[in-house]
Amino acid sequence: MHIAITGNIGAGKTTLATKLSEHFGWEVLYEAIEGNPYLPPFYEDMPRWAFHLQMYFLKSRYEQVLQIQKSNRKIIQDRTIYEDAHIFAMNLYKSGIMSAHDYTTYRGIFDLMMRSVKAPDLTIYLKADLPKLISQIKKRGRDFEANISEKYLADLNEHYEEFTRNYKEGKLLVLDVNNLDFVNNPKDLATIITKVDKALLYDKPLELAFENQ
Repeated sequence: MHIAITGNIGAGKTTLATKLSEHFGWEVLYEAIEGNPYLPPFYEDMPRWAFHLQMYFLKSRYEQVLQIQKSNRKIIQDRTIYEDAHIFAMNLYKSGIMSAHDYTTYRGIFDLMMRSVKAPDLTIYLKADLPKLISQIKKRGRDFEANISEKYLADLNEHYEEFTRNYKEGKLLVLDVNNLDFVNNPKDLATIITKVDKALLYDKPLELAFENQ
């Protein structure tokens, strides 16, 4: 079984992936953040490093997908390969940060990879507005993220909204986490676990939206 968590920078994907893995006994595949040689320079000079960073993430995510598809274990993945192309690379291209030539090359490689990629059994989207994202980013204190602009985050959120509205690959669970604290509030975590349980039991590939009810 393949579960994936999607969401903007600072939405809480890694933390929730860890929490769910501890509760359900799932294996976690984390995003390639630590040791990524392109992240720090990217936030200093986005046009210079955009293509390099996106290719690094795409390669890492594709390797994870192949690992998942060969495995018979239950795995939760921190961010999906779809986000690389449909959100981050798309945003860089539309904002003029990534050149048309680089984007065309990138999408060509992504499309080739898609021929052997199977969608997650369940995708969990953490929906978070700018105040939540900014607060979380500041709280974790990564030096290279200090230069992330609000506009960059806002643009990514717009792409996430479009992506999730049009997502037809499989089951999608939308969790509004703006008013949730699943790190310090056990009740909030229990609420999310209950919704994930229900989503896994639901046998139709339709979006399941929960608005902090």
